[in-house]
Amino acid sequence: MTLIYKAITSLAMLALTATTFAANEYPAPPQDVFHYVASDSGEALEIDWAVEDGAYMYRDEFKFAVIDAAIVLGEPKLPEGEVHNDEFFGEQVVYRGNFFVSIPYTVNGDKPASVALTIDSRGCLDSGYCYMPQTWVETVELKSANSGQEKLSFGSLSRNSEDEPLPPDEVFIADAFAVDGNTIEFGIRLLPGYYLYKSKISVLSLNDNARAGQLNLPTGELHTDEFFGEQEIYFDEVFGTVAVARATPEAMDLEIELSYQGCMVDGICYLPISKVLTVSLPEATATTDLSMISGSATPVSEQARLAQIITGSSIWVAAGLFFIAGLGLALTPCVLPMVPILSGIIAGDGDNVSSKRGFTLALSYVMGMAIVYTAAGVFAAAAGLQLQATFNQPWILILFAGLFVVLALGMFGAYDLQMPSGLQSRLSSISGNQKSGTMVGAFVMGALSSLIVTACVAPALIAALTVIAQTGDMLRGGSALFAMSLGMGAPLLLVGAAQGKLLPKAGGWMVAVKNAFGFMMLALAVWMLSRILPGTVTMMLWAILIFMAGVFMGGLTTLTSESSVPQKLGKGFGFLAIFYGIILLLGSLTGGSNPLKPLASINFAGGGSMLAEAEHELPFQRIKSIDDLDREIAAAAANGKTALLDFYADWCVSCKEMEAYTFTDANVQAALANTVWLQADVTANDATDQALLSHFGVFGPPTIIFFGTDGKQRHGYEVVGYMKAEDFTKHVRQALGVSDSMSAQISH
Repeated sequence: MTLIYKAITSLAMLALTATTFAANEYPAPPQDVFHYVASDSGEALEIDWAVEDGAYMYRDEFKFAVIDAAIVLGEPKLPEGEVHNDEFFGEQVVYRGNFFVSIPYTVNGDKPASVALTIDSRGCLDSGYCYMPQTWVETVELKSANSGQEKLSFGSLSRNSEDEPLPPDEVFIADAFAVDGNTIEFGIRLLPGYYLYKSKISVLSLNDNARAGQLNLPTGELHTDEFFGEQEIYFDEVFGTVAVARATPEAMDLEIELSYQGCMVDGICYLPISKVLTVSLPEATATTDLSMISGSATPVSEQARLAQIITGSSIWVAAGLFFIAGLGLALTPCVLPMVPILSGIIAGDGDNVSSKRGFTLALSYVMGMAIVYTAAGVFAAAAGLQLQATFNQPWILILFAGLFVVLALGMFGAYDLQMPSGLQSRLSSISGNQKSGTMVGAFVMGALSSLIVTACVAPALIAALTVIAQTGDMLRGGSALFAMSLGMGAPLLLVGAAQGKLLPKAGGWMVAVKNAFGFMMLALAVWMLSRILPGTVTMMLWAILIFMAGVFMGGLTTLTSESSVPQKLGKGFGFLAIFYGIILLLGSLTGGSNPLKPLASINFAGGGSMLAEAEHELPFQRIKSIDDLDREIAAAAANGKTALLDFYADWCVSCKEMEAYTFTDANVQAALANTVWLQADVTANDATDQALLSHFGVFGPPTIIFFGTDGKQRHGYEVVGYMKAEDFTKHVRQALGVSDSMSAQISH
């Protein structure tokens, strides 16, 4: 019966409140209607109440508690009150005007100087408006602790500005109820001396079959804030309503994320707070096509939007959009190395290469790359494998780097690389006069080059793999992958066609071009090995390669009066390359690892090395398993901190770019000043790594996931692939709700 009574009570209160909101009338706050004075008689806590005319309080809603174990409260002594025949609740005992409550207590051990008394109550107005349940926390000084002087505390009407700030959960008390099947009402109560920003209040639906719509809030008080400028703020309490769009009419439990931010008067400002509340919605009177709603919907990550395009659009539309996405990836560091590979293939085809021949070779190369890349992606997603980890194992990278070295030796004229004459003749007889050996070689090189593309993840790749893994639709997912591959290879077709015009047809220039491509092949070998070698070793290899290239360009040759302009330019550039190579070598010998900052590890006047150390040291905490992650997230939430989880691997090029250029940025670090940095190193790709990756549906690094101060994942804000510092800073602030002023304040 008690549960039924409480349910009826809550529904009736909501109905009354909804009526008042509909009229857009907001009554006086409860502290202006229900006044009290709390004191200690020595044996009992006494509360004198004064209720404004036209209002009343329910006797059965009073509850009293203290948190000090030394004080044990007895049964409260409440006055008789008057019988009120309530339209909704039936016959109730209520109090009006002035009344007195006494709460006897006993003391265990030493009597404290004061006690924090919690008072739960509920009241209504004769007009029909009922307030949400009120919780008052009052500090009452006890008589024996202050020489018999009675100290009165006036109804929590003031707060000493020198008090220490309370935890946010004690300051801001949030709740939500269903008004009907399509409307929810929420309230946030505040302790005196604190306020909320109207602009920081938002409601987000966490259910897939419902969306939170327009948020209706009352007018607040104008306040000029030193951080946010002129703002509307709320004291004491605020109520709001939210319309809910639903895909199905059945009764449901709706999870909403209520976010808000507030400050202490003349004190600190709290970080943005997010609370997940569950509201039981009755059957709805209206349903909505949620796909037509935007704006207040849950944020959707780029890869999720692309996945929706694959599954929800025409297969031709999806293919076209993913082809465009591939074009955007064509200029990334993972695709650009294909240009010298293809150029080397064309250069090795002979002295007389036509545009048609160059285009045909490029097409064979691109098709080899696209077919193998698509097939590997489909297989990996269907089998639940990590495509990056599979293709970036050390033995594969060493084998591929060795292949580049072999190709480079061919460019330098150490041997003539061609297929066996018998096989070449047979292929020629099958396909006419085309140089089938070279065509097949281009296709094979394209297939092997698909390994390069797997070094980086991108939202488009993750979207296609997600569709295959979650829906099993290999046709749509594979078509998107193939279209993206063709988009990445499209610029290579232009390179192939242009080679027939740009490459010299014969003479010494041809030898120089082939040698240049040989150095490019060696550079690709170093780049591949950089995924598994220590940074200092990699920089030493770059030093040797650049020094050799400088010698090749003529940096050490002696010029004469008969030397041509190209020879003079070659000597100049060659000398610069030799000089840079020496600097790189010096940097690697002193522990440097960044070719762009080769001397950062050298101690200049006793301060350089310390600067480099501070510049590269990031506050990441390594975690390995799901249990490790849960423990760290819980600890962060307990300390009021947000968290990010960075998936990293030694062979991940974009991971190293994020660490070198994004995470070291001052603005990024300021935005993450109140964030715990967690990193999962999945280089080994063992069973524990795979379990963690599968837990979040992650296909490979770099992938970054954010968690709020409540420990909940901030869905829709995942970052896949490399992101520049400026863009990442904006993204972090949106994901974690950190403003420019707040991040600056926290960092100081």
